Amino acid sequence: MSTTRRRRFGLITLVIIAAAGCLALGWWQWSRFESTSGTFQNLGYALQWPMFAGFCVYAYRKFIRYEDSAPAQPSSADSITEIPAGLLPERPTAPWPPEDADPAMREYNAYLAELAAADRASAGTAETTDDQNRTTA
Repeated sequence: MSTTRRRRFGLITLVIIAAAGCLALGWWQWSRFESTSGTFQNLGYALQWPMFAGFCVYAYRKFIRYEDSAPAQPSSADSITEIPAGLLPERPTAPWPPEDADPAMREYNAYLAELAAADRASAGTAETTDDQNRTTA
Protein backbone atom coordinates (compact mmCIF):
# COMPACT_ATOMS: atom_id res chain seq x y z
CA MET A 1 0.00 0.00 0.00
CA SER A 2 1.45 3.39 -0.95
CA THR A 3 2.00 6.13 1.59
CA THR A 4 -0.52 8.37 -0.17
CA ARG A 5 -3.27 5.76 0.25
CA ARG A 6 -2.48 5.52 3.97
CA ARG A 7 -2.76 9.31 4.35
CA ARG A 8 -6.07 9.49 2.50
CA PHE A 9 -8.13 8.84 5.67
CA GLY A 10 -6.47 11.84 7.36
CA LEU A 11 -7.12 14.03 4.33
CA ILE A 12 -10.77 13.02 4.18
CA THR A 13 -11.11 13.83 7.87
CA LEU A 14 -9.45 17.21 7.33
CA VAL A 15 -11.74 18.04 4.41
CA ILE A 16 -14.84 17.07 6.38
CA ILE A 17 -13.79 19.19 9.36
CA ALA A 18 -12.90 22.17 7.15
CA ALA A 19 -16.12 21.96 5.11
CA ALA A 20 -18.25 21.52 8.25
CA GLY A 21 -16.51 24.51 9.84
CA CYS A 22 -17.18 26.65 6.80
CA LEU A 23 -20.84 25.60 6.71
CA ALA A 24 -21.17 26.31 10.44
CA LEU A 25 -19.74 29.80 9.92
CA GLY A 26 -22.18 30.32 7.05
CA TRP A 27 -25.09 29.27 9.30
CA TRP A 28 -23.85 31.63 12.02
CA GLN A 29 -23.66 34.55 9.56
CA TRP A 30 -27.18 33.71 8.31
CA SER A 31 -28.52 33.81 11.87
CA ARG A 32 -26.73 37.13 12.40
CA PHE A 33 -28.36 38.47 9.21
CA GLU A 34 -31.82 37.43 10.41
CA SER A 35 -31.32 39.09 13.81
CA THR A 36 -32.36 42.69 14.44
CA SER A 37 -28.76 43.91 14.26
CA GLY A 38 -27.99 42.01 11.05
CA THR A 39 -26.74 43.78 7.93
CA PHE A 40 -26.27 42.87 4.29
CA GLN A 41 -22.61 42.27 5.06
CA ASN A 42 -23.73 39.30 7.17
CA LEU A 43 -25.78 38.08 4.21
CA GLY A 44 -22.73 38.31 1.99
CA TYR A 45 -20.68 36.27 4.44
CA ALA A 46 -23.54 33.78 4.81
CA LEU A 47 -23.37 33.17 1.05
CA GLN A 48 -19.56 33.20 0.96
CA TRP A 49 -18.83 30.52 3.58
CA PRO A 50 -20.62 27.68 1.73
CA MET A 51 -18.48 28.52 -1.32
CA PHE A 52 -15.39 28.05 0.85
CA ALA A 53 -16.73 24.65 1.93
CA GLY A 54 -17.24 23.74 -1.73
CA PHE A 55 -13.70 24.82 -2.49
CA CYS A 56 -12.36 22.48 0.22
CA VAL A 57 -14.11 19.55 -1.45
CA TYR A 58 -13.01 20.70 -4.93
CA ALA A 59 -9.37 21.02 -3.85
CA TYR A 60 -9.43 17.54 -2.30
CA ARG A 61 -10.89 16.01 -5.48
CA LYS A 62 -8.30 17.80 -7.62
CA PHE A 63 -5.52 16.56 -5.33
CA ILE A 64 -6.77 12.96 -5.63
CA ARG A 65 -6.88 13.25 -9.43
CA TYR A 66 -3.29 14.50 -9.52
CA GLU A 67 -2.26 11.79 -7.08
CA ASP A 68 -3.81 9.00 -9.18
CA SER A 69 -2.48 10.21 -12.51
CA ALA A 70 0.60 8.57 -13.95
CA PRO A 71 3.89 10.26 -12.99
CA ALA A 72 5.67 12.23 -15.66
CA GLN A 73 8.31 10.33 -17.59
CA PRO A 74 11.86 11.54 -16.94
CA SER A 75 13.47 13.25 -19.90
CA SER A 76 15.89 11.24 -21.96
CA ALA A 77 19.61 11.98 -21.90
CA ASP A 78 19.67 13.09 -25.55
CA SER A 79 17.01 15.80 -25.16
CA ILE A 80 17.97 19.46 -25.45
CA THR A 81 18.36 21.15 -22.07
CA GLU A 82 19.90 24.48 -23.14
CA ILE A 83 18.64 27.50 -25.02
CA PRO A 84 20.39 27.82 -28.39
CA ALA A 85 22.73 30.81 -28.63
CA GLY A 86 20.89 32.70 -31.38
CA LEU A 87 17.36 32.17 -30.02
CA LEU A 88 17.15 35.20 -27.73
CA PRO A 89 17.90 38.74 -28.86
CA GLU A 90 21.15 40.28 -27.69
CA ARG A 91 21.00 42.93 -25.00
CA PRO A 92 21.71 46.42 -26.29
CA THR A 93 24.74 48.11 -24.80
CA ALA A 94 24.88 51.80 -24.07
CA PRO A 95 27.92 53.71 -25.33
CA TRP A 96 30.26 54.81 -22.56
CA PRO A 97 30.94 57.59 -22.01
CA PRO A 98 27.66 58.90 -23.37
CA GLU A 99 28.20 60.87 -26.54
CA ASP A 100 25.52 63.42 -25.78
CA ALA A 101 26.69 64.05 -22.20
CA ASP A 102 26.23 67.50 -20.80
CA PRO A 103 29.41 69.63 -21.04
CA ALA A 104 28.94 70.74 -17.45
CA MET A 105 28.75 67.08 -16.40
CA ARG A 106 31.99 66.31 -18.27
CA GLU A 107 33.68 69.27 -16.58
CA TYR A 108 32.42 68.15 -13.14
CA ASN A 109 33.61 64.57 -13.72
CA ALA A 110 37.04 65.87 -14.75
CA TYR A 111 37.13 67.94 -11.55
CA LEU A 112 36.27 64.87 -9.47
CA ALA A 113 39.00 62.90 -11.26
CA GLU A 114 41.53 65.63 -10.38
CA LEU A 115 40.45 65.56 -6.74
CA ALA A 116 40.78 61.75 -6.63
CA ALA A 117 44.26 61.96 -8.18
CA ALA A 118 45.30 64.63 -5.67
CA ASP A 119 43.89 62.53 -2.83
CA ARG A 120 45.88 59.50 -4.00
CA ALA A 121 49.02 61.62 -4.27
CA SER A 122 48.61 63.00 -0.75
CA ALA A 123 47.93 59.50 0.62
CA GLY A 124 51.23 58.36 -0.91
CA THR A 125 53.15 60.89 1.19
CA ALA A 126 51.44 59.75 4.42
CA GLU A 127 52.83 56.98 6.60
CA THR A 128 50.67 54.32 4.90
CA THR A 129 49.86 54.08 1.24
CA ASP A 130 46.67 52.09 1.78
CA ASP A 131 43.39 53.60 0.63
CA GLN A 132 41.57 55.48 3.30
CA ASN A 133 38.62 53.82 4.96
CA ARG A 134 35.71 56.02 3.96
CA THR A 135 32.85 54.13 5.54
CA THR A 136 30.26 56.12 7.43
CA ALA A 137 29.42 53.37 9.89
